[in-house]
Amino acid sequence: MSKTQQSTLAKALEINKNPEIYGAFAEIGAGQEVARFFFQAGHASQTIAKTISAYDMIYSDEIYGREENGRYVCESRLGKMLDKEFHLLHRRLDQTRGPRTTFFAFANTVATGDQKRRSCHGWMGIRFQKKPLGPHNDIVLHVRMLDKYRLQQQEALGVLGVNLAWAAYHASDKMETLIPAIVDNLKEGQVAIDMIRCSGPDLKHMNNHLLNLELVKRGLAEAILFGPDASILSLGDQLFSKPLIIERGNFRPVTRTHMDLLQKAKAQFGKEFPDCKKEPLVLFELPMRSLKADGTDNLDEKDFLERVRALASTGHHVMVSNFLQFYRLKQFLRNSTRESIGLIIPANHLERVFDPKHYQDLDGGLLEGMGKFLDEGTHLFVYPHKIKDLCTTAQSFFPSAELLPIYQYFRNQKWILDLAGCDEADEYIHSEDVRQRIVKKETGWEQLVPEPVAHLIKKDHLFGF
Repeated sequence: MSKTQQSTLAKALEINKNPEIYGAFAEIGAGQEVARFFFQAGHASQTIAKTISAYDMIYSDEIYGREENGRYVCESRLGKMLDKEFHLLHRRLDQTRGPRTTFFAFANTVATGDQKRRSCHGWMGIRFQKKPLGPHNDIVLHVRMLDKYRLQQQEALGVLGVNLAWAAYHASDKMETLIPAIVDNLKEGQVAIDMIRCSGPDLKHMNNHLLNLELVKRGLAEAILFGPDASILSLGDQLFSKPLIIERGNFRPVTRTHMDLLQKAKAQFGKEFPDCKKEPLVLFELPMRSLKADGTDNLDEKDFLERVRALASTGHHVMVSNFLQFYRLKQFLRNSTRESIGLIIPANHLERVFDPKHYQDLDGGLLEGMGKFLDEGTHLFVYPHKIKDLCTTAQSFFPSAELLPIYQYFRNQKWILDLAGCDEADEYIHSEDVRQRIVKKETGWEQLVPEPVAHLIKKDHLFGF
């Protein structure tokens, strides 16, 4: 028996021996990997009221109802499983166990895979009480299994599930202890967790934005997503089969120039991808490196929260990612969508895109990186960078002599496009200039940011106002 199994079994046994914890396990898709640990640990009869695994889709629909999207591995299915199983516990056991028991319902819906089918992901959650007859709380995860083989994926799923159940009762009192407890005993590269959401009266101290940021910081997630209401969303579900327009920046704060970029990109998107019948989903992308405080590895959490709130107030989604190179971002997005993608940058950032040092990890260097980045379905939209006596566009940008043929190839393919000419663009408004005006209490900064953002900055005293 491996050390990981011993440690995981010890956690399961600790729960099993607690007479106040009692509940049900419902696992569909990948088998009863989590419940298996609790049975193996011993004393399972003291903890498990019921286990269920509805493999057949008709059985599953009969028990939990059919999803509108027809999918089984999705958050709405997990929610129905938690609702159903927790309700049954109360209905059947409140009279006999309720006054002395904290009930829980654990559920997951997971698709494992192999080397040919690598869409190995799932939803996992636990609904639990902290005290008998008390209110319930939820912890929900979206997870991707990264091992090559099903057996390894199932083992990792079981360890993760036991960790989640143990953490709900023993590591949910403090924010800093929850995520380490959830990934305990899992090797680096075994799982990716790209969403965590806590809710309930006993988990009010949990800041979901900071918990999800911690996932990216620890390398457990490559990116996380917030909705226009600043809610926590699953990237895979939200981006599934959608065309995308992505604007990367520091957004400290978001300016009118950023919004002008979006409007011009939307118009250009329709021209470049006329066969795309769906409305593109707009994402503001915050690179993780832009959240580091004063060039250190420390994260400025207050600043991060302010940027997300300001961006969300414009009515768009916000993505925080760990990607430095655009080709890595594009490859990540292709896990969720095969639809067209347009990425927006100001013209002065072209020098960074065509800097060979960013592609030193690739055998083919910059040429390989750009080949992985741009194609018929992925275009780079370039916005004029206009400041006083200087205006830069994609047309006026010239890389070094050895890179010029590569750049001209992508320009000739019309995969790198100008969104406008210099005469059609206003002077570029830099976020840092706006922030300095706010901090120095200079007048007129309100005209440089979108109206909802100016209102939010004043109301909640953001960005040093």
